[in-house]
Amino acid sequence: MKKWKLVILCAAVLTAAAGCGKTNEATTGAAAGDTSAAVTEEQKTEAPASTTEAVTEPATEPVTVEKVEVVSEGMVPVNADQLKDGSYEITVKSSSSMFNIENCTLTVQDGKMTAKMIMGGTGYLYIFPGTGDEATAKDQSEYIPFTEEADGRHSFTFPVPALNQAVNCTAFSKKKESWYDRELCFEATALPMDAYTVLPYKTVEDLGLADGTYTVDVTLSGGSGRASVESPAELKIEQGVATAKIIWSSSKYDFMMVNGTKYEPVSGEGENSAYLIPVDGFDYPLPVQADTTAMSEAHLIDYTLQFDSNSIK
Repeated sequence: MKKWKLVILCAAVLTAAAGCGKTNEATTGAAAGDTSAAVTEEQKTEAPASTTEAVTEPATEPVTVEKVEVVSEGMVPVNADQLKDGSYEITVKSSSSMFNIENCTLTVQDGKMTAKMIMGGTGYLYIFPGTGDEATAKDQSEYIPFTEEADGRHSFTFPVPALNQAVNCTAFSKKKESWYDRELCFEATALPMDAYTVLPYKTVEDLGLADGTYTVDVTLSGGSGRASVESPAELKIEQGVATAKIIWSSSKYDFMMVNGTKYEPVSGEGENSAYLIPVDGFDYPLPVQADTTAMSEAHLIDYTLQFDSNSIK
């Protein structure tokens, strides 16, 4: 009898131990997941998913994630009345890499602007021009639903109050069933100059600059923020055309692109990269590109240069 009691007692202990092991594993997994649940679930939203799944009523509380600044120093807002009616390819900066916009077409018509954003995935069902708190207070009919493109990607057409300024946009995740707050900046830097009804910057003629050599303060924006250029820069006016000598803080730039034209360095060996580039105007962030060889592979990086007309000497 004692032998049977001992067997039964051992079995009970083993069963309890197994049960405890399962409970601990589940608890440990949940605890580990808590430290990164928001990021992990949100990352899943951009993964391709079937668009035939039932649409969930967006009734959950908004979720706010850490934001990245989307407006660069020196950016000047551009309104619809400053642009001609038409469609233009532009760039959009998002406060979250999870809200991945691969292409954007700006349409200007009758004093209003809208942007068609083609996303890098299919994880969002709706967007709303505001915050998650504002969205949850609205009827679902006021949300902007996705359109499925021919290649299966989702696109959204969003109202744009102005370019070069931060705009609130919240996106509803299909898998997480939550709103995620974003900030977007629809950038004017890619617009062609003939898109403007009036040029957004001051020209040599506007400033009445005679031919000669000057200095001018210049501000660089864009890239990682680690690069800089010498300021003030040398400015030459010849027959009404302005050219600036841009000297970088590094010798690792092998060419620049301005208005689609490639410019070779004028610096000597061992010197920081320097270029003579045209200056279309002043007091506006002019888009340029510079190719850096500082990384394992060469990269053409977008920057802006803003020349301060009040500093010209």
